[in-house]
Amino acid sequence: MKTTVLPRAGTLAAAADTIAALLEEKPDAVLAVSAGENCLALYDELAARCAAGRLDLSRARFFALTEYEGLSPDDPHSCRALLAGRLAAPCGIPVEHVRFLSAADADSYDAEIAAAGGLDMAVLDIGINGRFGFNEPVSSYDSRTHRQKLADRTREELAAAFGGEEAVPAYGLTAGVKTVVEARQILVISLGESTADAVFKMRYARTDGLVPAAFLQLPMYVHVYLDEQAASKL
Repeated sequence: MKTTVLPRAGTLAAAADTIAALLEEKPDAVLAVSAGENCLALYDELAARCAAGRLDLSRARFFALTEYEGLSPDDPHSCRALLAGRLAAPCGIPVEHVRFLSAADADSYDAEIAAAGGLDMAVLDIGINGRFGFNEPVSSYDSRTHRQKLADRTREELAAAFGGEEAVPAYGLTAGVKTVVEARQILVISLGESTADAVFKMRYARTDGLVPAAFLQLPMYVHVYLDEQAASKL
């Protein structure tokens, strides 16, 4: 697990450089993408580079890591809407190159990833309880794409974005732990002091599922980008 710690702007730039390097080598790379707050900030950096003609994502293919159960695709809180508005549209990614997760076809999601050649990179952020995607404590290492009850702490964390905890869906869909760790590269971005404890546990907790992010100790190529606040407990 390679860790880079920089001020916020430098963290976003360094993470974007890693994605750009992958696409320079393989323009049609397959990426799994999170709709978490820190990843959305990273996509803004990618969008700025695309607008300036410094980056081309048009040939890459994308699989959403998560979706909330019960939200319509055009709900502004849905992962689909967030990824479309902050990544696909501003980066000029053709709609047919983005696969969004839904209850109707979650059972075939891993097969579709395999048919695309597997994930070249998974782009993640970490929840305050150590989840990635909606893989909550306690998650199985062997889990594949599945329906997941959201933990109380996750719903508390998301309450501000939804306008109150009662508005946060009780269930979500998520690519599983094994789906993610099989990616050829994993990029983790975490910003802010609220994630510092989870970042520490990602690095040092036992890989028993109590802290799902600790499973990220196992893959060979994991790039972690932190600002100084997120790294404050390392």
